[in-house]
Amino acid sequence: MKKSIIITIALFAVVAMPFTACKKGLDYKPYYGLNAEAVYSDPENYVHVLAKIYGSFVLTGNQGPSGQPDITGFDEGASGYIRVLWNLQELPTDEAVCGWSDPGIPELHNLAWSSDNQWIKYMYYRIYFTVPMCNEFIRESADSKLKDRGFSETERAKIATFRDEARFVRALAYSHIVDMFGGGPFITEDDQPGAFNPPYKSRSEMFNYVESELLAIEGSITAARQAEYGHADKAAVWSLLAKLYLNAGVYTGTLRYADARVYCEKVIAAGYSLETQYKNLFLADNNKSQEIIFPITASGKNTQTYGCTSFLVHAALGGNMVGGTYGVSGTWAGLRTTPEFVSLFPDSTLDGRYLFYRSGQSLTLNDTSWVDNSNHSLGVKGLFLGTDFKFGYALPKYKNIKSTGGAGSDLNYVDIDFPMFRLADVYLMYAEAVLHGGGGNMGTAIGYLNALRQRAYGNSSSDIGSYDDNYILAERGRELQWEATRRTDLIRFGKFAGSDYKWSWKGGEQFGSSPASYINLYPLPASDIAANPNLTQNPGY
Repeated sequence: MKKSIIITIALFAVVAMPFTACKKGLDYKPYYGLNAEAVYSDPENYVHVLAKIYGSFVLTGNQGPSGQPDITGFDEGASGYIRVLWNLQELPTDEAVCGWSDPGIPELHNLAWSSDNQWIKYMYYRIYFTVPMCNEFIRESADSKLKDRGFSETERAKIATFRDEARFVRALAYSHIVDMFGGGPFITEDDQPGAFNPPYKSRSEMFNYVESELLAIEGSITAARQAEYGHADKAAVWSLLAKLYLNAGVYTGTLRYADARVYCEKVIAAGYSLETQYKNLFLADNNKSQEIIFPITASGKNTQTYGCTSFLVHAALGGNMVGGTYGVSGTWAGLRTTPEFVSLFPDSTLDGRYLFYRSGQSLTLNDTSWVDNSNHSLGVKGLFLGTDFKFGYALPKYKNIKSTGGAGSDLNYVDIDFPMFRLADVYLMYAEAVLHGGGGNMGTAIGYLNALRQRAYGNSSSDIGSYDDNYILAERGRELQWEATRRTDLIRFGKFAGSDYKWSWKGGEQFGSSPASYINLYPLPASDIAANPNLTQNPGY
């Protein structure tokens, strides 16, 4: 029997939490045991509700990594937003493999998932847990309601800024629908929860809505680099707009490279700077970086979860690796990478982004202990990467160690913030937009690319004088490895489904295959299709 999926959207019925909602700028304890009117009648409470909204990217419930889950019917530890986003963006690509035989994982490697795949469900329901929370906050912080509650002009102005942030979070969540699912159910603050079957918006319609929301708050949200750490600001809005426009050809069929370039320029002009050492971007004190534009904050003491960056540290360790070296107490022996991805680093001894762990590891993925057939218990045909961690280089990019030495605040749950947007990505987006006729300056673009190379190599000896699509895609892989961008990038460059680019075990074949292009979109969960007659399933499923 299938487990039922119950999404609990009762924001103000949450129980007491033994930790705060986020760290470094979002250390606010959500209120509990109160109804909506009691919470929103006090202007001091709005920031606490906002913390719960931001926390939805990291936390999975009200009692740490297990107990009182937000969404029942799922494995709470495995279903955190960032963890699932990472799995769907990385495991079907050349950047990552996972030796665990958890249901649904082999399907991701095989590019042979169905509408019942649990990881796809996790992502879908995480998004539609975050969106209604934002809707509720936006509805309750409307100007008319704030006036009716007798709040001062100063209080109303502060809450209006929080409202812009909630609109940004909602736009970010909906952008993940655009990217991974195309279209989907659509609800806003004008809709009362549970009152009707949400209508379906197509990919283009959803894209247009996300764009309109971001443009609407661009002028009023906090200025770039002026918001409290962990809060969205103008630069976060600009970064998301740049990403939307860069992928507009895939999302809508209309190229928007000029718009992507314009918003990259806005971010660059805001004054962010590249971190001197690449590896410092992924350490326990990366909150000090001037390169990260919008982080998903994590804290070993205050956001205890088996998802987010705790997953990215533990799961990447195994074989001869010792957890303490990476600031954690244990290794999960799961995540590795493919030989094709390793080959993107021709200067392995020189490029500072070559972070692979090789001792005791085989470059090739030749373990077929998951060799499958039509009656395999996992129910998926094909050959799979085996469960032995030694096959494939490890990639311990995220380390729960501070740049000054010493471990983070906890050995089980890490302090590393996940860099959702950072300056290096914006440099790469600018260069791509210029290359594809989006205006701007080719010399400036080459300068940005060389700035990344100079950081990686420690000097200017590797500077380039020109570049093309192949270079951009490879450099995005090198620079943004394991940052949940790879699937989107491969699709934009025509290298994912239905392409001649193959990697080990792509499509479930040892030397790779090219599955049909319909898998460029994930399916809407079968259970939601059955429950809501307004929804349209993606072709091929």
